[in-house]
Amino acid sequence: MKKIRESQLRPPSHKGFSVTKKGKKTPPPSATSPDEPMRLNKYIAHCGICSRRNAVDFIKEGHVFVNGKAVVEPYYEVQPTDAVTFKGKAVRPEVRKVYLLLNKPKDVITTASDERGRKTVMDIVGNKIKERIFPVGRLDRTTTGLLLLTNDGDLAQKLSHPSYSVKKIYHVALNKPLERSDFELIAKGLELEDGIATIDKLHFVDSKNKAEVSIELHIGKNRIVRRIFEHMGYEVACLDRVYYAGLTKKDLPRGFFRHLTDQEVVMLKHFT
Repeated sequence: MKKIRESQLRPPSHKGFSVTKKGKKTPPPSATSPDEPMRLNKYIAHCGICSRRNAVDFIKEGHVFVNGKAVVEPYYEVQPTDAVTFKGKAVRPEVRKVYLLLNKPKDVITTASDERGRKTVMDIVGNKIKERIFPVGRLDRTTTGLLLLTNDGDLAQKLSHPSYSVKKIYHVALNKPLERSDFELIAKGLELEDGIATIDKLHFVDSKNKAEVSIELHIGKNRIVRRIFEHMGYEVACLDRVYYAGLTKKDLPRGFFRHLTDQEVVMLKHFT
């Protein structure tokens, strides 16, 4: 059985803004990432097998194999493409689930990258998050407000699926006052090209300003809020999502993001 020792080790590799919700600490950046090299003892510990100290003993005893060869040096650099086994079983670190709430600014694209070089939501997050996260759903380039980003595929699918009917509230600034007759028609539900657009609540943000309204709905059709008002002959000057699946913009300035609290994650998974 061939063993890899210190002389064969690979040399060590060198490699927006966030806010903290009041009363909760922002989780530290995760040291576990399948896309970066990691010392073997740390790798084993992050697989949930044991502590780093105990991992050192297991490694020295020859229980850990990398790409089919026993490795007895705890500080061996495991690469992302390496296959690691512990006592004959394949192991891989558990990737920390990340849940971010972003208050998206205007003129930012809701994609991981943009071929035309336009600013994306990932540019705001920058290198502050090691995990590969992605936006849940999307907001138009000119739409501002709440956007969830995560690497939890199951939760993202749940929140994006029409059957879950996630509650959303938007503040809408129109190019002209909303007429009472149009208000009532929208509140009852409009027949659009892709079916009836049913809303839950509609009211004026300020009783003295009939050009600013708040609209609450659960449907998730593309550009639905803009299309509702355009159908009635209005232009949407500003569109801001102020509520999403139980989350609000409280203490979250425009262009900033924060980690969800444990309670918020539980709420999204079980009560949304």
